[in-house]
Amino acid sequence: MAVLKLGLPKGSLEETTFSMFKRAGYNIDVQSRSYYPKIDDPEIECILIRAQEIARYVEMGLLDCGLTGYDWVLENDANVTQIAELVYGKVGRKPLRWVLAVPNDSPINGAKDLEGKRIATEAMGMTKKYLAKNGVNAKVEFSWGATEVKPPHLADAIVEITETGSSLKANNLRIVDTLCETTTRFIANNDAAKDEFKRNKMEKIALLLQAVLTAENKVGLMMNCHVDNLENVLKILPAMNRPTIAHLSDQNWYSLTTVVDEHIVRDIIPDLKKAGAEGIVEYNLNKVIP
Repeated sequence: MAVLKLGLPKGSLEETTFSMFKRAGYNIDVQSRSYYPKIDDPEIECILIRAQEIARYVEMGLLDCGLTGYDWVLENDANVTQIAELVYGKVGRKPLRWVLAVPNDSPINGAKDLEGKRIATEAMGMTKKYLAKNGVNAKVEFSWGATEVKPPHLADAIVEITETGSSLKANNLRIVDTLCETTTRFIANNDAAKDEFKRNKMEKIALLLQAVLTAENKVGLMMNCHVDNLENVLKILPAMNRPTIAHLSDQNWYSLTTVVDEHIVRDIIPDLKKAGAEGIVEYNLNKVIP
């Protein structure tokens, strides 16, 4: 039987990724100390590995596909096929940035000021490309963690990943430049992407994962309204496309179904009630496929 070898990110994205797969319909069970999770699909084999390494193993064909950050695809110069962009992280749902940061009182204000300086980072390849692009010679050192604490005594500057910049500010650092904006990508080995079975399997997984992300922060609304109130209710009711409208057994009454952003529900439900909607039901969504 044909099998798809799937790399899943171990570490900060692990828990969120497993949760997404569960909502997509896949149950993944990982035993303590095991790097080979079991998934309830006999056509998929999983391996847990650091996101930093997935792109390299996918390019080599040791994995058919995997989920990793776009930054690590760039860092590894990996020649892979992108199946889908999945905008999610450990906590937030926004792209992350790799930035050049220096102490608040540093004289460094741009790439040219890095000449002869020491830079600490985990993304050495990305940083060296940035320096080369700007024609600057500087020493780049690999950072094993706690990169924010290294300036000014252990480094003149750092290149670090951030979402809000709050951790950098807490360590008295300011952002000088952005090297890369990154999101999670579902990538595939180029040969695997040409294989009919594997490509179809990957596209199905990607469709379901994207549907999970689309459903986040959205809810479904159902309600009934009399024909006399239909126009006023529809004016209030936003929808991804249009509300679904169906006649009830009484031809003077309609049933309406739609999907809306969760944060507006508290504002529109009272207005819907006032406009004549009845039997309003709010429900959670697992997947939304536009």
